[in-house]
Amino acid sequence: MTGIQLRIRPEVTSVQVTYDPVEVATEQFKAEQHQRLFRVLPNFYVSYEANPAPLTAKMKFQLALKISTDPVTAAGVALVSAGRQAANSPKYGQGWAAYGERFGATAADGFSDIMIGGAILPSLLHQDPRYFYQGAGTAGSRIRHAMFSPFVARGDNGTWMPNYSSIGGDLASSALSNLYYPRSNRGIGLVFGNFAIGTAERVGGSLAQEFIFGKLTRRGGRMK
Repeated sequence: MTGIQLRIRPEVTSVQVTYDPVEVATEQFKAEQHQRLFRVLPNFYVSYEANPAPLTAKMKFQLALKISTDPVTAAGVALVSAGRQAANSPKYGQGWAAYGERFGATAADGFSDIMIGGAILPSLLHQDPRYFYQGAGTAGSRIRHAMFSPFVARGDNGTWMPNYSSIGGDLASSALSNLYYPRSNRGIGLVFGNFAIGTAERVGGSLAQEFIFGKLTRRGGRMK
């Protein structure tokens, strides 16, 4: 018998790879909640990912509440209030009652700023409130990246746009200060004075994030 052939039936295997941005964002978000300077100071609002996934609105509020209620944040408020007590600013006077008022005002300033600029406006405007660490390139490019970060935000769609969330949060928080600051400290000067201070702090903080804090932050279970 001739012409006999053994034919093997072909098997086709297909693998379908899907990308779920919410799942990726959840994993990255969990890691960011453990980022701390010297393993103590919270450093949650920084993304070290090469391809960061956008945060959901729920994550933005969770992050704002976490940083606002962190024990280290409360200790920082107490320290800043003590400095304001020494400088008699705002003009609440002296004594423990005055210190309590300063503590409350400082806490209210920080809470309103982080909730409005870090959660409410970013959710409404679809902007990401985090700082995106560059970590590579020339020193000049990294300086520009850090200094412009308070004014340029990454949108949830990955594009860059004016940082209305940060600017709006600072202005709104400064305006709310008129509700509880002493009458002698209220006015338009308070709004724009606090706004200027807040913006300068953001620029300085971004520069520190880019060149200092990134090396001192525990991330991914280790220092990098």
